[in-house]
Amino acid sequence: MASKDVDLSGARWRKSSYSNGTGGECVEVSDDHPGLVPVRDSKNPEGAALLISAPAWNAFVAAVRSAAFSRHGGR
Repeated sequence: MASKDVDLSGARWRKSSYSNGTGGECVEVSDDHPGLVPVRDSKNPEGAALLISAPAWNAFVAAVRSAAFSRHGGR
């Protein structure tokens, strides 16, 4: 499905639990589209959203949880 074919006007967005609680560095995702995970910057809700396949998003979240992106490479 092309991104232009995805209607996000009625999407319900939620902030990532990993987002900064002070209002900065916030990422929001929507669970309303099977097979896709729309992701946007909460500071710019009218801006573009990235559309990520569910398997790719799951792999990304697993890598973040395992600290694969830390300075120490998960060690």
